[in-house]
Amino acid sequence: MNDPVKNGLAIETLGLVKRYNEEVLAVDGVDLAIPANSIYSLLGPNGAGKTTTLSILTTLLEPTAGVARVAGMDVVGQANEVRQIIGVTFQETVLDDALTGRQALDFHGRLYNQSKAKRQAMIAELLALVELEEAADRKIKTYSGGMKRRLELIRGLMTGPQVLFLDEPTLGLDPQSRARLGDYILDLKEKQGLTVLLTTHYMDEAQLLSDKVGIIDHGKIIAEGTPQELIQQMGADVIHIEGQGESANFLTALQALPFTRTVSETDGLIHVGVDTGNRRLVEVVSVASDQGYRIEDISVAKPSLGDVFLKYTGRQFRD
Repeated sequence: MNDPVKNGLAIETLGLVKRYNEEVLAVDGVDLAIPANSIYSLLGPNGAGKTTTLSILTTLLEPTAGVARVAGMDVVGQANEVRQIIGVTFQETVLDDALTGRQALDFHGRLYNQSKAKRQAMIAELLALVELEEAADRKIKTYSGGMKRRLELIRGLMTGPQVLFLDEPTLGLDPQSRARLGDYILDLKEKQGLTVLLTTHYMDEAQLLSDKVGIIDHGKIIAEGTPQELIQQMGADVIHIEGQGESANFLTALQALPFTRTVSETDGLIHVGVDTGNRRLVEVVSVASDQGYRIEDISVAKPSLGDVFLKYTGRQFRD
């Protein structure tokens, strides 16, 4: 058995490429270096390459070029070994509604040749972790969406993985269920030393859970850092502006102001990262007037990971 963690990295990719045909380049030279016992969120618009990257790392797809390792093992050359040490929760629910929750976990353990005693111990521990003991012997078809997601999460933990991959784990859940599932994920990292790679469209979730975030678009990592590092790049405050007129000269003038940290425009909405929002409103409005830009709405807010995401990816819908 290889050293479970190479150079302290639980997940590593170098120049990872996935091309489906001459026209579709889904992953374009992705480099990742994710330390063990950490949570990494991969963020991006629809079609940015998130799920394809996860599919390669979980041995479901082979890359066109580049290298991908999980726990020091190559996902192509050592695919069987990689599968033994990972857990996966897919974006789509893949549960047999005719089974009970307990049966679903038991069958999964059997696939990995776990002994009956081991399976029973793991099932009891995991059901307690996500508070499903009382529902364990009910048919899955009677479960709510949140209960199904919790069951899928612990099914991925049945084999005691070193690395857990979660593709949109809280998709479609209500805020309370999302918060509880987030608590479970943090608990797994803290108490079991798991490395977690997750994708999510919920920026607040990524900001709360992640040790590090990568933003991917058009198959490339375009920004990476801790949530706080990325947010600090926006400035202490962000001024949001909507208006009418030619914005190019206005944006240039904003960038020249000594207190401006960042300036971006997405679908007609201008974002200006500044040192102190309320103190700079009058100057920003004055610059707009000088440049012939008519402000229709202006507001100040503390920056968030959502602001960072919009800065790098824009607001357009993707397919």
